[in-house]
Amino acid sequence: MGLVGLLTVVPRAAHGIETTPEDPAVTKDREAPEPHVPPRPPSPLEVDYAQYGVALSGELLIDAGAICPSDATTPCIVESGAGPLLRGGYRPAGPWYIGGAYQFTKLESNNLYRLGIMQALYAEGRFYFDVGVRVTPYLTWALGAAIYGNEFSAQTGGALTNLGAGFEFEVSRFAVVGLTASYEPVLFAGFQDSTTQERNAGVTQFAKLSLVVELRSELTRE
Repeated sequence: MGLVGLLTVVPRAAHGIETTPEDPAVTKDREAPEPHVPPRPPSPLEVDYAQYGVALSGELLIDAGAICPSDATTPCIVESGAGPLLRGGYRPAGPWYIGGAYQFTKLESNNLYRLGIMQALYAEGRFYFDVGVRVTPYLTWALGAAIYGNEFSAQTGGALTNLGAGFEFEVSRFAVVGLTASYEPVLFAGFQDSTTQERNAGVTQFAKLSLVVELRSELTRE
């Protein structure tokens, strides 16, 4: 027998090599392509947005203050009311929102005005708490100015501030609805109304509840 024949019949085990047939399932798994995982859409806290929208706000009078003195001979000229609000702002990647808002509110004036309208213009901010679901709570605050008078005139005016909390529900990446509750004191200057009643300068306090609808437009970073 030749050398080639001897090499053929010598078992491979004689050289310390063991072989086992490979499991077909292992071979199949090794050859199978990696499954495709669609990319996760970015969270609102990971992208820059312009955010804008409207709200319907109710103003519940807590205390009229000096604008309705206890010795007045006429009814209080400031009561509760409601009205629309327009806002827009910038929401950078992260938990912040910075913007501005304009609101006019029809307040009950006990017939001392045909239409008692309070107008407000203010800067506002929010801080969001990302809890990993479609409902996102936040804190909110504002600082600005307000005027009040018959229809859209100004019989008095002063400073306004606001502090509250709310939440927004993400209908889609680009649309949210929400609810905000806040405390809103307004400092009015003193004036004399059409009945010659003196209205003293002081702080009028409201509790504010707003139903919010807002849209978001994604901003491209350079």
